[in-house]
Amino acid sequence: MAYIGRGIEQFSEIEVLDNITFTNSAGPYNITKSSVAFTPVTANSLLIEVDGVLQAPSSYTISGSTITFGASMASSSTMNSILHLGIGLISTPADGTVSTAKLEDGAVTGAKVNSTFDVSSKTVTLPNTSVTNAQLAGSIANNKLSNKSITINGSAVDLGGSVTIGETKPTIGSISPTVITNAQTAVTITGENFISVPQVEAINSTGAITPADSITYTSATQIVATFTLPVDGTYFLRVENNDGNAVRSNTALLNVSDLPAWVTAAGSLGTFAGTSAIATQTLTCTDAVSFTVSPSPIATGLTFATGVGSCTITGTQTQHTSATTSNFTVTATDAQGQTSARAFSITWSFTIAGSGGFN
Repeated sequence: MAYIGRGIEQFSEIEVLDNITFTNSAGPYNITKSSVAFTPVTANSLLIEVDGVLQAPSSYTISGSTITFGASMASSSTMNSILHLGIGLISTPADGTVSTAKLEDGAVTGAKVNSTFDVSSKTVTLPNTSVTNAQLAGSIANNKLSNKSITINGSAVDLGGSVTIGETKPTIGSISPTVITNAQTAVTITGENFISVPQVEAINSTGAITPADSITYTSATQIVATFTLPVDGTYFLRVENNDGNAVRSNTALLNVSDLPAWVTAAGSLGTFAGTSAIATQTLTCTDAVSFTVSPSPIATGLTFATGVGSCTITGTQTQHTSATTSNFTVTATDAQGQTSARAFSITWSFTIAGSGGFN
C-alpha cells in the first residue's frame, strides 16, 4: 500500500536536495536544491543513499556547498537520495511565536528589513563608538536640540548665530605731533569712542609705563594728553575709558628724541673781504642729518652745502660792493624730523679801491 501522509519534505528542516550524478571521481561535487547552491550545516546533517546503501558521514567531507567522497564514485553508481535532516514539522509560524533565540545570529540581512523602519515608540541604544562626527555633520537642526542656545550678556543666542556685544571700545587713529622732546609736551590723539575723561598712558618699548601729566577731553574723537617723558625711545599709547574699555595703539606711535644740538655758537662768523673768497665756514650740529639756510643764497656767489652733522659755506660773494652784514638762519633737522634753528651773520669789508670810491 502506498504511503499515506505528509511528504518527507514536510518535516522540520528536512531538505530534499538534488541528486548528484557521479563522474568517476571523488569530487568535489556541487550540492544544490532546485539547482541553487545549498550549504549543509554539517556532514552529519546529510542523509545520503547511493545504490541503495546509506553512506556514513565519515565517508565524505563538506566544504561550503560542495561534497567530496573518500573514494572515487563510479559514473555507473546512482545516488538514490540526499536529504538535509532536521527536527519537527514545517509549518507557518503564528504571529509573535518566533523568539529572538530562534533567530540565528547575523541571519537577518539589510535586504530583509523595510527601507522605512518605524521605531518611534521604542528606545534605540547604540554603542558608544558607533556614530562618528562625520556621520552627524550638518544633520541635526538647532530646533532638535534640547539646549540649542547660549546666553551672552543676558541674551539667548542660537548655536551658529551671532550677537553684537554691547561694549564699545575706543580706538586710536593718529597722534600729533609724533615726535617730541623730553620736555613736557601736549599730544593730540585722534580716534573714536572716547568717553570723558579717559586715562592715557605712554608705554615704552621696554615695557615702562608713564601716565599722562594731564588729559583734556575735547570730543568723542579727540583728546589731548600732556606728557613729560625723560627717556628717549618709542612709545605705544593706551587709552582707557572710565567704563573700563580700553585700546592700545598697534604700533609705537610716539617718538621721544632730543632736538639737534648746535655746537657752533650763534652770532657772527667774522668779517671777510667782500671781493675775495672766504675761508670755508663749517657749522656743526649734533644728530643733524640735513641743513637748510634762509635766505638762500646767503649772498650771491656763496655756496651753502648740507651734510650729516655739519654744513659749509664757501665762495666769493658778488652781491655787495660796500661794507655790510649778511644775516641768515640755518635750520638743522634730525632723523626724527625734529629741527633746531640758529642765527648767524657775516660782515663784508671793502678797501677804497674795492668800494668804488675816489681814484
